[in-house]
Amino acid sequence: MGATIFPKRPDVELPSTKEEEERLRKANEPSRIANAMHAFYGGKIGTVAKCPVRDVSDFAIWYTPGVAEPCKAIAKDPSLAYELTNKWNTVAVVTDGTRVLGLGDIGPLAGLPVMEGKAMLFKYLGGVDAVPICLGTKDQEEIVRTVKLLSPSFGGINLEDISQPKCFHVLDRLRQEMEIPVWHDDQQGTATIVLAALINSLKLVGKRIDEVHIAMIGAGAANIAISRLIITAGVDIRKIVMTDSHGILGPSRKELEEEYHEKWNMALRSNLEGREGGDREAMEGADVVIAASRPGPGVLTKDMVASMADDAIVFATANPVPEIWPWEATQAGAKIVATGRSDFPNQVNNSLVFPALFRGCLDVRTRSISDEMCLAAANELARTAEEKGLAFEHVVPSMADWEVFPREAVAVGMRAIEQGLARRRMGRQELYERATASITHARQEMETLMRSGMIKPMPGL
Repeated sequence: MGATIFPKRPDVELPSTKEEEERLRKANEPSRIANAMHAFYGGKIGTVAKCPVRDVSDFAIWYTPGVAEPCKAIAKDPSLAYELTNKWNTVAVVTDGTRVLGLGDIGPLAGLPVMEGKAMLFKYLGGVDAVPICLGTKDQEEIVRTVKLLSPSFGGINLEDISQPKCFHVLDRLRQEMEIPVWHDDQQGTATIVLAALINSLKLVGKRIDEVHIAMIGAGAANIAISRLIITAGVDIRKIVMTDSHGILGPSRKELEEEYHEKWNMALRSNLEGREGGDREAMEGADVVIAASRPGPGVLTKDMVASMADDAIVFATANPVPEIWPWEATQAGAKIVATGRSDFPNQVNNSLVFPALFRGCLDVRTRSISDEMCLAAANELARTAEEKGLAFEHVVPSMADWEVFPREAVAVGMRAIEQGLARRRMGRQELYERATASITHARQEMETLMRSGMIKPMPGL
């Protein structure tokens, strides 16, 4: 199906005070009811058996003495763990709680609700069983060692909410030293969905990826990884201006050299114009701003957006509140605005990436996750949105577009096979059917539990 593109956005009328208040009320509603709902359900995830128990005699099969037979088989051939246990479909969601959402270092216990939510998304959107692992250490070597010790139980590792620069070290070490896919979602997941949104946004405004000037507000794990992937996709690094809390990155920022190697690399290679200053100076005349800094609103202002080039693209990805409210950016002249939230149009959130990407990885049993696999996922996300019809408020699919998840899984799995990273080879159609079956089963399981009353509705909602 061809793309439907609407090249001109109608003029935006300024909302009344009442409309503005209603928008803010809706934006704050999830936070208002979150504590009550988490308390009512006692958290978000649990364990559900996948095999039948006809009566207690079945435990002689599932447990002792029958379970000794698969144990002996795996001892002889470790690869059989993928056939005889749930390792093939299980991912660990690992954090030390040092960079949770936009809340900072709130600790592993306070990070547990996020990790449970991640596990829930893994299951519902990707059919993947995920287990939250919140570690009581901030030491990067202990994190590496612990994840390696836990790895026999899992088919993949999703690192989450770990502060930089150690998040780079942990990811690099584990990717080098483990034989299962390891991924840092704040880096690779965010980069993948942002690239998908960038591809389609540039189509809408008629600009070339190798010509645009991009301001990147924030130099944490997310924006460093985004920069790497968009450069791989064709962005000219010299046309990127990146900022951190101390201002624009450039060769004069020598304090970065010893500890912040990734930021120092950007300081040396980006910002060809030699701009100095802060966020405001970085955004002036930019075609695109990608903000992954701290929760707003007010981190980016209307006048900062107004200083950008014509047909400006604004990605304000901070959670739980974007750096600028979408309607404010639009009023300031932005043609396309995206945030990380599901209750606004254009959600550039990694929930559109990690469930499907791991679905593809697990189905072909990859040894690692390459940048090329991320590119394949981003292109499939962009293609799916384009087939549905591109519009200023539809540059990426939404989580409701369920078909994107098996499609993305197939794209990732096929690229892994092409790169020789997969232990299992299968054709495109077989991979699609396998991914679709897993995702459909997870959704039907949820619907059945709700319909039967096993998951009860919360009174008053």
